[in-house]
Amino acid sequence: MPTKTDNDKGPFDGLLVIDLTHVLNGPFGTQLLSDLGARVIKVEIPEHGDDTRSYGPFIDNESLYYSFVNRGKESIALNLKDECDREVFTALVKKADVLAENFRPGTMEKLGFSYQDIVKINPNIIYASSSGFGQTGELKNSPAYDTIIQAMSGIMMETGFPDSPPTRVGTSISDLCAGVFMFCGITSALYGRDRNGRGSHVDIAMFDSTIAFLEHGLMAYVATGKAPERIGNRHPSMSPFDIYMTDDKYISICCGNDSLFEKLCNGIRRTDLADDPRFSCNALRVANQAELKVELEFTLKTKASDEWVEIIRNFGVPVAPLLTVKEAMELPQIVDRNMLIESGGIKMPGNPIKLSGYPDPKKRPAAPNLNEHGEKIRKEFL
Repeated sequence: MPTKTDNDKGPFDGLLVIDLTHVLNGPFGTQLLSDLGARVIKVEIPEHGDDTRSYGPFIDNESLYYSFVNRGKESIALNLKDECDREVFTALVKKADVLAENFRPGTMEKLGFSYQDIVKINPNIIYASSSGFGQTGELKNSPAYDTIIQAMSGIMMETGFPDSPPTRVGTSISDLCAGVFMFCGITSALYGRDRNGRGSHVDIAMFDSTIAFLEHGLMAYVATGKAPERIGNRHPSMSPFDIYMTDDKYISICCGNDSLFEKLCNGIRRTDLADDPRFSCNALRVANQAELKVELEFTLKTKASDEWVEIIRNFGVPVAPLLTVKEAMELPQIVDRNMLIESGGIKMPGNPIKLSGYPDPKKRPAAPNLNEHGEKIRKEFL
């Protein structure tokens, strides 16, 4: 864990980011920059602001959906079709290191603020665009939200159980991984600018980002030419890798090699399973995992989940209880890793990027009210 040092600011201290992004994937990426010290000025639509300001749940009329991805930013309301506001925006761009936007491709061009337009104002700027399908390709103009990308990427078809309909991944994975890739793209472009003095256009697609996260689903297609089937909580290439019922609750167990399986068998006192020819190697355990699950649960149902987790973990085997979000947030590990912080009086996830020599505060500035910093920003930049 980082400890407090004389450097009370993050590694991006002094970096100016103009943030035109809205909803989830863009704001998530720019918030990572803000958490690490960048000054992020969020440009919002007058009167309305970011759509997520109206999304629940709410605490004291504050949207948690908005607050969770906009903490620590400043807000200015600008109508980019209004000449006076365009002048303000242009003044911001002239001094910015980064401009981030997640409009549908072509929108910024219609406003006169495409990458080609912006580099005439600031040649060294990092211009980051995030959209459903990217700036190129036949689908580039298609509207998209997370569920649309999950549907089109194949991830929804491979999620769930064989006898159940396709299932959306529980979190907005396509939005969030695109936000992470936007952060990676921006930081990569900044590093490149430091080396060669040139700005760059970062082009991120939610679709691309989700494809990159398909893992074994895409591997299966490459290997066989066929789409993978839904297999529930199992893994197509490892066994045991599933959830297993104990006397009271499910636990999750993963043995990625023969050594771990042998340790598991010793831990639960079922050494006969390690000697069983059906389970003698990982490939056979995968082929016979239904039978293996029956054998494991026969034994696991003799004790409570807490007992088994302790026993199995003591043998060095990856094991975990199945927890609710509430139970997960109450783990000491959350406190140890500073992963539940306070921002504007609201509890929210901390920054998972821990850097030695830089602070990881338990309290961060609140997400801004609409146009909260508008007057100050206008005076500063005009």
